[in-house]
Amino acid sequence: MKFLFVCKHNRFRSRVASAYYNRLNRKTKNGAISAGIYLDNSSLDKNEVKISKSFGIDIRGKPRKVNEKMLKWQNLIIIVADDVKKSQIKNYKNYKIIIWKIKDVDNTKNVKLAIKETIKEIIKRVDTFNKR
Repeated sequence: MKFLFVCKHNRFRSRVASAYYNRLNRKTKNGAISAGIYLDNSSLDKNEVKISKSFGIDIRGKPRKVNEKMLKWQNLIIIVADDVKKSQIKNYKNYKIIIWKIKDVDNTKNVKLAIKETIKEIIKRVDTFNKR
């Protein structure tokens, strides 16, 4: 299967999910890509990149916005974020979509802890989903 992981800006949550999924499925025909609903050209957060790397997950790269080619490529869309609605995806009724509702780490008291907890939550969900 081919998965499109979506979050708001494609700077953290969806990137972690796709990178981790691809790491688990290196030797299969399964694959994942990630994208955001919006593209704001902000750079990736250094703490998110560093902490993700400590989990063996490489999220470096340029954020991407959901586009028609991605929507045609995927078999399943997984909205990783709690701040993205199905209706924000063009022609959303034509696709199978799962929503995980994982909170953004911005504006939390202990950002580094929130980043770690978010990565653990995404890993747990990908692991469960990957075993289907």
